[in-house]
Amino acid sequence: MDLYTMPDFDGHEQVVFGYDAATGLRALIAVHSTVLGPAAGGCRMWPYASAAEALTDALRLSRGMSYKNAMAELPLGGGKAVILGDSRKDKTPERLRAFGKLVDSLGGRYVTAEDVGTSTADMEQVACATRFVSGLPRKTGEVGGDPGPKTAFGVYLGIKAAVRFQLGRDLEGVTVAVQGLGGVGQPLCRLLAGDGVRLKVADARADAAQRIREELGAEVVAAEAIASEAADVFAPCALGAVLNSRSIPLLRARVVAGAANNQLAREEDGAALMSAGILYAPDYVINAGGIINVSHEYRGGASEAGVRADIEKIPGRLTEIFECARHGARPTSIVADQMARERLKRAA
Repeated sequence: MDLYTMPDFDGHEQVVFGYDAATGLRALIAVHSTVLGPAAGGCRMWPYASAAEALTDALRLSRGMSYKNAMAELPLGGGKAVILGDSRKDKTPERLRAFGKLVDSLGGRYVTAEDVGTSTADMEQVACATRFVSGLPRKTGEVGGDPGPKTAFGVYLGIKAAVRFQLGRDLEGVTVAVQGLGGVGQPLCRLLAGDGVRLKVADARADAAQRIREELGAEVVAAEAIASEAADVFAPCALGAVLNSRSIPLLRARVVAGAANNQLAREEDGAALMSAGILYAPDYVINAGGIINVSHEYRGGASEAGVRADIEKIPGRLTEIFECARHGARPTSIVADQMARERLKRAA
């Protein structure tokens, strides 16, 4: 496995492999860029089939964090950590603290937080070994805690902007198919339902989908069928690479706007969406609410009003991308990548 020739290696500044025999920790941290500040990004715990698969995920996610933080105008670079293991069976306080020591060994070049498979409670364990951590539980009125609802709020605002741009209407009566009902998908459904959206939902966990059906009157769809459901908006809120050569021809939505990271399996999939007449909201722009919250928490001295005000800038950024893409007849994904790289270049 030659790191430097991997397709997803993008001039990453640092990749650290960590192993702790006492706890069984197997983890790696990818630092893509520290041009704008310390590399910030969550820690994902997932049962990867191999170390190579984990490395590919970390490389893609960390680059996405560089772009996300640049587009959100945050004083943070891009990084990501992954822990190899099943979060339902392999997670222990000792293993999380060992991961904290790995984070601490980078001396602040990387700041971690929760992601898929980790939680605010897990970050408390990580914080026992390092101060370079955010997304910690907070008292009422303090900025911080679970960034999931903040991500959901930004995605909700982004969906409103995309629907207005593509369909020329408000959300009332619009049908949104939500894939994934975790820490972002559930609060997103509640926000959408409050605007009169008709919800179709799917999750690998049948009980999660059932709860949203009972609470919000959503229609439950099989997880493998949600992307091809008749809907105005498809909102991927689970794992990445869901938009690919197999799924894109099946899409019936005119807008794709969701919280998942790395939704495009390949760069050319953005062009395929454009050719199909589907407006794509670049994932790292629309889902920046969580890292905005994390950034305010980590820097300190922030208020909920300040966090909300920064998240409310997401629709304007998306609309700028949509307009540039339409004017230049280019995929929105390419336009967003170019904007992000230009900001990083100027900072460098």
